[in-house]
Amino acid sequence: MKATKISFIIALAAGLFCSSCKKDFVGINTDPNHITASNINYAYLFTNAQLITSGNSDANGYEDWRNNLIYSACMIQHLSSTTGYWDGDKYMYNAAYNSAYWDQNYNNSVTNIVEVVTHTKGDTAQANFYNIARIFKVFMFQRITDMYGDCPYSQAGLGYISGITSPKYDKQQDIYTDMLNELQDAASKLNPNANNTVGSGDLLYGGDPVEWKKFAYSEMLRIAMRLSKVDATNAAKWAAAAAQGGVMTSNVDNAIVQHQVVSGTPVPNGSGLILIGNDPNASRLSKTFVDYLVSTGDPRLSYLGTVCADPGVTTDKGDTSFASQLGQPNGFDVSGGAFDISHAPNWPGTQNKYSVVNRYTFARLDAPTFFLTYGETQLYLAEAAQNGWVTGTPAATYYNAGVTGSMAMLGSQLGAGPSPASITAYLAANPYNAVTGLKQINYQYWVTSFMDENESFANWRRSGYPTLTPVNYTGNATGGTIPRRFTYPQGEASTNGTNYGAAVQGLANGDKMTSRVWWDK
Repeated sequence: MKATKISFIIALAAGLFCSSCKKDFVGINTDPNHITASNINYAYLFTNAQLITSGNSDANGYEDWRNNLIYSACMIQHLSSTTGYWDGDKYMYNAAYNSAYWDQNYNNSVTNIVEVVTHTKGDTAQANFYNIARIFKVFMFQRITDMYGDCPYSQAGLGYISGITSPKYDKQQDIYTDMLNELQDAASKLNPNANNTVGSGDLLYGGDPVEWKKFAYSEMLRIAMRLSKVDATNAAKWAAAAAQGGVMTSNVDNAIVQHQVVSGTPVPNGSGLILIGNDPNASRLSKTFVDYLVSTGDPRLSYLGTVCADPGVTTDKGDTSFASQLGQPNGFDVSGGAFDISHAPNWPGTQNKYSVVNRYTFARLDAPTFFLTYGETQLYLAEAAQNGWVTGTPAATYYNAGVTGSMAMLGSQLGAGPSPASITAYLAANPYNAVTGLKQINYQYWVTSFMDENESFANWRRSGYPTLTPVNYTGNATGGTIPRRFTYPQGEASTNGTNYGAAVQGLANGDKMTSRVWWDK
């Protein structure tokens, strides 16, 4: 698709544009179809930014494979792996895997979204597109800064525009302040009666300003809740502003990239591609995760896991029955030594007895990528209500809506999920209790954010839930503690050394997986 080639096109266009001169022979020999800032279609750049942000920049699952699955999913104990290069399971350090999301997004989607924002600003005909792009830019940087900490923000993506090739690293606290202000301002300026100049170039909402306003306030709530331990005053202020502004009200509002399976489709769901195509036998559902779902009788288990006779056979959809699901413990290998999986407690005799990700729902090429959902939003409102930051609706009401939305989403947007009766029965058997409310809410967020693993990893660091048991595998990089962040690309020390050095000095333990970002207290 054209969107995947836009990074090259804009670079080429910028180079050719800057090399122009005033001599007549240049005008005579100029290609009238030459792409410049005045005639490029910025909707294509916006599409590209959304696709790259989804985690599959190369149509081969590059970032999703490394960051979302190998690291975050295993660290958060949604998944478990005995495969040697799945380093996150045992907290091993792989520099290239750590920096995969940074590498691909700063080189692609960040440049593109900055181009869109820069060139639509001040164009009254594209006012909605401009503000939509600002909102999505916040989402993009929220993910980057949550993964890495301080990072280029105010000067990011300005190489072509302003010649800034060594951008400063903004403090995460400053990034958060600006992101919240940007969301508030952009959301307030969306006009449902204005022209839709992005249209189908917007993969999430087709340029609908009403939906983007809900997204903006839901994203504001997510960002506000990240501040809960480091700045409760502002967390309360912005959570209340988000609730008043108007967040998602149903699963119809979910921010989703809908992937398709057609001949020549270049960008399938990255995680789905890995789980069913490139690496189908490399991971299993974690024992921690499955045991929790079993302990609460969670009907989602049958739609999250499946047991295949041979997971390497991708046409084997497996047994999805609740009783058959079994989680594999983290921290084991297949080396034949002390950590061999055959030594795991209650070893079932073969790894094929352990569940893999369900192949009817998430482990599909055309599975949707979820950026932000109604279920997550309601759970954050539940926590805000429990804290007294939003009033008028009990925390239990938000909690029930969040769990219901999460379960119903599986059926409506992934094709198979619990029945309404089973959802009602689950809530009756697991009622909200204010005494254990924070634990309940964030355990549910852990389940709800399954396969949005970088987000799940961020909320675990913020909330402390779920309670995870670290593994202490020989040679691990963290001393047997679960990592707290991703490390910067090694090349930053040579290509942007001064700014990189300043950022590293701001980390208590240096540029390591054990250092904590600003809001992680």
